[in-house]
Amino acid sequence: MATSSLPPSPPPPPADGLLSAARRNLREIAHGLTHPSHPPVPPLADAPKRWQRLLPYVVVVALAAIFIPVTITVLSDQYGLNGGLAGALGVAQGAPLLMLAHRPLQAWWIIFPADVLGAVLLLGQDAGQHDVWPWTAPGQVGYLFVLLALGLRERRQALVGVWLATGAAGLALYLVSSDHGTDNSLLLFILSAVVLVIGATVRERGDVQRRLAEQETISEAERAQRTLLEERTRIARELHDVVAHHMSVITVQADSAPYRLGGLSDEVQEEFDSIAASARESLGEMRRLLLVLRSEGTEAERAPQPGLDRMQQLVEATVRAGLPAELSLSAGLEGVPQAVDLSAYRIVQEALANVVRHAPGARTRVSVSSDGTHLTVLIVNDPPEHTGSSHAPHTPLETTGTGHGLVGMRERVRLTGGTLDTGPLPEGGFRVAARLPLPPAAPPAPAPPLNPEDS
Repeated sequence: MATSSLPPSPPPPPADGLLSAARRNLREIAHGLTHPSHPPVPPLADAPKRWQRLLPYVVVVALAAIFIPVTITVLSDQYGLNGGLAGALGVAQGAPLLMLAHRPLQAWWIIFPADVLGAVLLLGQDAGQHDVWPWTAPGQVGYLFVLLALGLRERRQALVGVWLATGAAGLALYLVSSDHGTDNSLLLFILSAVVLVIGATVRERGDVQRRLAEQETISEAERAQRTLLEERTRIARELHDVVAHHMSVITVQADSAPYRLGGLSDEVQEEFDSIAASARESLGEMRRLLLVLRSEGTEAERAPQPGLDRMQQLVEATVRAGLPAELSLSAGLEGVPQAVDLSAYRIVQEALANVVRHAPGARTRVSVSSDGTHLTVLIVNDPPEHTGSSHAPHTPLETTGTGHGLVGMRERVRLTGGTLDTGPLPEGGFRVAARLPLPPAAPPAPAPPLNPEDS
């Protein structure tokens, strides 16, 4: 009997061992040491004031002006180095400090070899009793400034590479000559770690704060957009009630026309039937739309929509909330379209709610007037009164308020095609003025002609 042999299974992939991980980390460190992580832009380049933008240049110029002569003096006087060599090393160790504002990593590539070269040259000099080696005092302090600049600008891989290079150079120099003055290689190794950690912590904290500020800006924009959409949805729900009323009237009139008007032809009756059917279909579509719009609504949003007839009640509720308010309604406000009527009420409601929240105790005047072509809504409040009373009631006016303030007002005025003017007053307080257009009045019906027989 023939037997079938299974194909050999492929060998498992090699595990990521310590050696490969070490090679990968070394490549990242080498890349960090050779590729700066930031563009050559100095710190505080985006500061609003000029002196703040110039501060990094002043600091690096001051560092170079201090460390170049001090290093030359210490190398020549304390360590007895030749004047020419002392001058060259002083410039090599101090002049690159001018690059800290723009290119701290490139400055380190110059200063670090110069410090190592200085330590090698000092091997040929007689060590004094109080001499420190391999890093001179000014060289050590200047090197720490370089590390601080690196910590504030570079990535973590570059900082680890700089720290390891510093420790390796100190260990190599210690092994070369362990009895050449007071050895400070371990001290610099520890101080460099501290300075790098401080710089990296400050940099990462600044990055976190910047990201938080950007996220807050994005969140604020999203909240504003969400507020606008919520207000538009609310207006759409209220607009449905307005349009549905008129569509219902059209349906009733079209259905009852054959009974109210006698002697209609069959074509006219069919036309009225078609109008009634279209109106009923439109009402059905609007009811389905209303179910979507009110799927997350409250029961208060299903209540009949208010208008100018409830303005007096709104102002009285404001007075009960602890806000002295006055209402002035001019004559001739009958027959205002329902959309304008509702928008005027909501504008007054939002304005009074804002006064209660932001100017408690301020005397407020509400005026609604009409000139036949426009409905003018004016709400003016005085500066808030600081009476020091902690028990004054500052409760919301109505639970049906939108809470969207000026956003809702602008949307409602835009819906009706009107204008809105808001802003603080010179003597204090705030003013809200809305001008909503009214449809032209229908011309009076012509009088029927007189029958000569009646005369």
